[in-house]
Amino acid sequence: MDFKSLLAFQKSFELAMEIFKLTKSFPKEETYSLSDQIRRSSRSVSANIAEAYRKRRYPNHFISKLTDSDAENSETNVWLQFALQCDYINQETFDTLNNKSLEIGKLINYMINNPGKFGC
Repeated sequence: MDFKSLLAFQKSFELAMEIFKLTKSFPKEETYSLSDQIRRSSRSVSANIAEAYRKRRYPNHFISKLTDSDAENSETNVWLQFALQCDYINQETFDTLNNKSLEIGKLINYMINNPGKFGC
């Protein structure tokens, strides 16, 4: 098994790519603020899951990296809220992306609470 087969990784990677494509339409003045921030945090979710998986021999390290991933997922959610309030995305788009983020959070928390099922 590889980290790429983890459902949390797959779904977080898909969300990061959706966000990347979406932010291409954000105003140019957001390039170095909101666009960069939401892209960075959304990508970090997947990256931290990958790192966690490679550290699964050490349960505390595994859980720590997953906690980082969960925090980045929450940060992404905040940036989505800003995008909604700034009228860069509509409510329907926000709801769709927010639901995906919530699902990813549940998957990450399952991994945190059940490290033994992931080779720890």
